[in-house]
Amino acid sequence: MKTGRKISGGRYIKARKKKLNEIPGQKRIIKIGDEKRKTKRTRGGKKKVFFLKVKFVNVQTNKGAKKAEIKKVLETPSNRFLARQNVLTKGAIVETDIGKVRITNRPSQEGVINGILVE
Repeated sequence: MKTGRKISGGRYIKARKKKLNEIPGQKRIIKIGDEKRKTKRTRGGKKKVFFLKVKFVNVQTNKGAKKAEIKKVLETPSNRFLARQNVLTKGAIVETDIGKVRITNRPSQEGVINGILVE
């Protein structure tokens, strides 16, 4: 919806307020550290598990999956300032003990972190 005023000077008036399911939740920032998870009740009584802090990433390699320890975030395509703060997001490239890894899932939505090796 447009904000401000119409060209005639009249106001834009909202048709209705937001419903509870349309209101966004609290922004989740996932940092590097000792593992810390949180559970949230979602619609339909289901539960969503998400990280607040994480230390390891599951890495897909040619020889199978490995668990690697995250050292630091090298770059984040969405926002370079998130990389400086070591915030983990989808698409972020992290430095691990087996090499550079790109995160392939959304850590703020899921209880695991998956990634693939980057050459």
